[in-house]
Amino acid sequence: MFELWVPITVAAAVLQNVRSSLQKHLKGVLSTAGATYVRFAFGVPFVAIYLLVLTRIIGYDLPDPGLRFAFFAAVGGIAQVLGTTFLIASFSYGNFVVGTAYSKTEIVQAAIFGILVLADPLTASVFLAIVVSLVGVMLMAVANQEGGVRQLLGSILQKAALLGIGCGACYGIASVCYRAASLSLASEFVISAALTLGTVLVLQTVVMTLYLALHEPGQLSAVFRSWKTAGLVGLSGMAASGCWLTAMTIQNAAVVRALGQIELFFAFLSSTLFFRERVKPIELVGVILVVTGLVILLVKA
Repeated sequence: MFELWVPITVAAAVLQNVRSSLQKHLKGVLSTAGATYVRFAFGVPFVAIYLLVLTRIIGYDLPDPGLRFAFFAAVGGIAQVLGTTFLIASFSYGNFVVGTAYSKTEIVQAAIFGILVLADPLTASVFLAIVVSLVGVMLMAVANQEGGVRQLLGSILQKAALLGIGCGACYGIASVCYRAASLSLASEFVISAALTLGTVLVLQTVVMTLYLALHEPGQLSAVFRSWKTAGLVGLSGMAASGCWLTAMTIQNAAVVRALGQIELFFAFLSSTLFFRERVKPIELVGVILVVTGLVILLVKA
């Protein structure tokens, strides 16, 4: 069981990158909220098909969710929406990098929430791996900015940084709540993760539909006019979220999220090997720290 979560997590990171790339194509015709809505609304039909395949074809029994499941699924779904809102809000304060860098504290916050909510065991070695990779990620985030680390540390009390930390907290809460909801079903991890995903996507779709109807009514029609690209976003987003949830049902949420940072390493390799982009010393240090953290994680988790 230990080995299985590793390839599932790597697949989640790759699929998330695909989804994000597709969403960028929608930014020209949709608002930020509209582009965010797409990943939820257009993911619902695909997760419904996934659940049908699991129950009708493969033969899984659908678990019977209780109040604990409903509570954690609702809290996790709302926390994820709020996290996205905080991250977007941090950009309006003029520093995209600071908000993004501090949002990466999600991993450490998920570790803390996991201990508090689920009493998930976390050894000193694994926590060290998480912290080392987090420092590496934050260094990579500021590598191409003037001021670099000095700017990052000096901005910790600025609104962009505080919103980024709030974003990380919400994402950390969401990850732990999704794991708690899935585990509460006490069933096979595949069907538990799928039912949790379906429930959360429906909840998020309802919440975002109401928000757009009240505040950005024109976006609903714009979303459905872009149904071809939106459908691909929904499919890749559902697949990515399904992999994340499946991995987090098997393994500690913070550990899964930490390994998910391997996506940044792949991006770094692409930029240097294929696009011949110049590597800055701080960026190289960041990559080394990320890789070191991931190696410790895989050996000790």
